[in-house]
Amino acid sequence: MNRGLITGVIAMATIVVASNILVQFLLGSWLTWGAFTYPFAFLVTDLMNRRYGVAQARKVVLAGFVIGVACSLVGTQIVLEFGPAVSLRIALASGTGFLLAQMTDVFVFDKLRAGNWWKAPLVSSFIGSSLDTVLFFSIAFAGAFVFLDPSQPNGWAREVIPMFGVGPEAPLWVSLALADFAVKMSLALVALGPYRLVIGRFTPARA
Repeated sequence: MNRGLITGVIAMATIVVASNILVQFLLGSWLTWGAFTYPFAFLVTDLMNRRYGVAQARKVVLAGFVIGVACSLVGTQIVLEFGPAVSLRIALASGTGFLLAQMTDVFVFDKLRAGNWWKAPLVSSFIGSSLDTVLFFSIAFAGAFVFLDPSQPNGWAREVIPMFGVGPEAPLWVSLALADFAVKMSLALVALGPYRLVIGRFTPARA
């Protein structure tokens, strides 16, 4: 694996581990800090896909997944003042959402790579982010998945309140998921800048 791919793997693993920790901390009433780190995983995937092609991008995703989940599982054994640094349930939700969303991103990006430069990263990020949001927040916080880690029921996330304080009543995690998705898409638009800058500095090196 060349240096570019190794850099991609390290970046991906760092994003996953940081997001698993930060998603457990609220920022205001409707967001978690993880909302601002995880979207950059899609930027890494898309850059690897553009530079090295589908097969290599999938290797980066898989390597990032394995390293990220391994580090997250280690985090479940580190007990801080508020509990484990990473709860088992968060680790499972993150791993499931990450793997399926990133692989979907790779597939969609490849189908659109021949179009306008912005279309592949934007559309693939939209579809991947939608899938990740549904899977992650459902598995991490919905009552149906408490059995995955009864010691960390995350009951606070199921408190029924008006959505965003003004809408129809729903579990808190639904508002968190919608706010998280809005941030993901906002950052996907912002990431088009560095994406365009980086791809302008290299030619495809697909195997």
